[in-house]
Formats: sequence, structure tokens, C-alpha cells
Amino acid sequence: MGMKFKQALEEMKKGIPMKLPSWGGYWCWDDEKQTIIMYTKDNQRLDIRETQRVEYTLQNILSEEWIPADGNNCPILGGELKMSFGVALELLKKGVKVAREGWNGKGLFVVYQKAYPQGIPCNKQTAEVWGLKEGDLFKCEPYLQINTVDGSHAMWAPSIRDCLANDWVIVE
Repeated sequence: MGMKFKQALEEMKKGIPMKLPSWGGYWCWDDEKQTIIMYTKDNQRLDIRETQRVEYTLQNILSEEWIPADGNNCPILGGELKMSFGVALELLKKGVKVAREGWNGKGLFVVYQKAYPQGIPCNKQTAEVWGLKEGDLFKCEPYLQINTVDGSHAMWAPSIRDCLANDWVIVE
């Protein structure tokens, strides 16, 4: 269970590096400079006051999912980046590809397909199934899509095990 930034900052001031579950890097407090130093997933060191992505940095500060960064959960500290499905789902909505570490089969990953509120034109087969005429527009709700082992794509719904798993990883 994560914590709010106020508590995370208190932990950083005690010398504990902190991160969000989806991060490969972490933030820590620099007592001498009286500021937060951000270590990126690429191990770059940035003073928070020099951030180029102000909105992203502020969104991170507003998160209530702060956790201590350590050698188990932080790649630049020697750990592996694994997360819950809830965190993975939020990343999916931002356009990130994710997969379960335990999935068998190469190339499996999930992506988020946005809705088509303005509609997409239906083909002849779809028109026949839904009683429409070819070319009519129909709306498409958002859904999850999996890239399968053979490289094809299919709509996907997570199982209970997928939802409760903590071995979700980002696919580059």
C-alpha cells in the first residue's frame, strides 16, 4: 500500500529513497542542497527544481502510491520493476505496453485501445451482423488488446489471477 507525497517526503528526509511503483528510478532528499534529487530510469541525476516536465512532476507529487525504493523494486538499485495490475492498468491508459513476467510465450503484451466516440465505418461483414448498411459509423468503447505469440492481435480481458498478480512489467 502506497503513501501520500507528504509522508514520502518525510521518509526521504530520513534518507530513504522513494518511488512510484511504475518507476525504474527514484527520488531522494539532498540535505546539503535542501532539495529533492530525481534519479531517472537511465540513472540521470536531476534537481527537482530543474525539471523539464513540470506537469508530469506535479502529477507524481499528487500520487498516493509512493513506496520506498530498494534493491528489490528499483532497477537502478539492482532490482526489478514489477507492479500490480492496478498500476499496470494506469500505464496502459497512458499508452504503455505491459505484460506478466510469468507469461509463457515470446512477444505477449497488452495494450489499451482508445474509444472511437466519433465512430468507425463498418465493413460488409459487420453491417450484416448488426443489421447496418456498409459504411455506417458505429462507436467503439475502449478495450484491452493482446499481442499474441503469432503476432496477431485479439481483444483481451484479464483473469482473476492477472488482476491479483504483482508481476506486471513494462514492455519496451
